[in-house]
Amino acid sequence: MRESREDRVVVGVSGSLGSLAALHRAVEEARRRSAALTVVIAWETVGVDLGSGRPPSPPLLDRWHSLARRQLFAALDTAFGGSIPLEPQLRPVIALGMPGPTLVRVADQESDLLVVGTGSHGLLRRLLSPSVARHCLDHARCPVLVVPPPPLMSELAEAERRGSRARLGLGRGPHDSFMP
Repeated sequence: MRESREDRVVVGVSGSLGSLAALHRAVEEARRRSAALTVVIAWETVGVDLGSGRPPSPPLLDRWHSLARRQLFAALDTAFGGSIPLEPQLRPVIALGMPGPTLVRVADQESDLLVVGTGSHGLLRRLLSPSVARHCLDHARCPVLVVPPPPLMSELAEAERRGSRARLGLGRGPHDSFMP
């Protein structure tokens, strides 16, 4: 738990279109509230059972942390076209853990505002991956603002359903290819 009681807007970022929409909304909210903006990327270990009592080697953890940091700054670069705004004050946080619980842990004061995106995930994805937005709504101690997906997401999903994604020259997004 942090000691300072400054006003903060906390936003989760993965690089997905939904998280970039949430980031833009969080910037607006931080400016409106004259609050600091805490941008969080949560990352998990891949193929390692942390419950086994044997943690991954420090070099491996350092490599994963470095990849998560790179993904966070790539998302900021994508969101702001290479020019990160000077206002509001931006604080990046790179945290090991599942996204939902990590965001709730970072946004730990009632005066915080937690901003999360929501995506248009298919049934299989919803069954296999817990909803970050749902977890935050259920567990956060502060208000949670859930930002709907941008219209481009539904257009891309429709193009993918029609099988035209490859013809459009669109690969998978940076969030899909990231494996720490």
